[in-house]
Amino acid sequence: MRSRPSAVTAVSLPLIAPMLATAGRLPPAAQDARWAYETKQDGQRAMAYLPGDGSVRLRARSGEDITAAYPELRPLGGALGTAPAVLDGEVLALDERGRADFQLLQSRMGLAHSPARAARRAAQVPVHLVLFDVPYLGESLVRQPYARRRAHLEELGLTGPYWSTPGAVTGHGAEALEATREHGLEGLVCKRLDSVYEPGVRSRAWIKIRNMRTEDVIVGGWLPGRGRLAGLPGALLAGQRDTGGRLRYVGGVGTGWSEAERGELARLLEAAASSRCPFEPVPRIAGAHWVLPRLVGEVGYSTRTRAGLLRQPSWRRLRPDLAPEDSAADLPEDLR
Repeated sequence: MRSRPSAVTAVSLPLIAPMLATAGRLPPAAQDARWAYETKQDGQRAMAYLPGDGSVRLRARSGEDITAAYPELRPLGGALGTAPAVLDGEVLALDERGRADFQLLQSRMGLAHSPARAARRAAQVPVHLVLFDVPYLGESLVRQPYARRRAHLEELGLTGPYWSTPGAVTGHGAEALEATREHGLEGLVCKRLDSVYEPGVRSRAWIKIRNMRTEDVIVGGWLPGRGRLAGLPGALLAGQRDTGGRLRYVGGVGTGWSEAERGELARLLEAAASSRCPFEPVPRIAGAHWVLPRLVGEVGYSTRTRAGLLRQPSWRRLRPDLAPEDSAADLPEDLR
């Protein structure tokens, strides 16, 4: 850590919108060595502004000041001494296995205007800031290539009780992606070594790959679409059988269909219409239309919440080859 004089003047730092990744696939094998690979984190994106006077200001992707929501990150302000910097990272809440748990983090988000509540929650659910870029360090680095910015970041040695700088690997993308799958992580971010930092841009120089899991679900209802989708399903209400045979609600699926598939689903849902909710217990969903639980489909999703709901579910296909009783799932214990 660099020493600080007794009187320090804060540097006026430029506001920098975070660079965004584009969803895609691994780079071609022939280009593998031109890319770095980082673990995709499941948290809240944050830009950390360190003006060099011992303070820190955190801003969300929207630009909102979220500093007060995370009081345990305030000591980061003195980690670089008088060196002014803007750091790019992700705020995480970790479960008992040390993995990012977005549901835990949600209990910390939105408390920027309630410092007392934020302090109480920090004692119960502390967060961890992972840092992966430095677009400003004494001067703007946005025109420098990723490889150079990454080297600058690692030289800073930013490791503390509530922040760290996870490593990045150059090349070996397929192995890196497989490692995230084996460890149950959200996915991978591929970053071209020669790429500049593009504030606020969703760039092809950064590619995100989300590990999606698939499971079979039973359709128990639907929500109508709006606008041009009026009269068609806007979302399907999905469930899975527990060990006692009850159909437990696991979430709404609102993406993944072609226009033709949406029309076919509308016809099947109309034929299966029912006045009775098939889920037990009945979920509180305004405007829901219930159907007989006889349609089985396959969905992709990233992970489950602690309550067993599917996160980021996407429809993949109908499964007419499966009967509803064949689609039992390994539900979390509190849903069994």
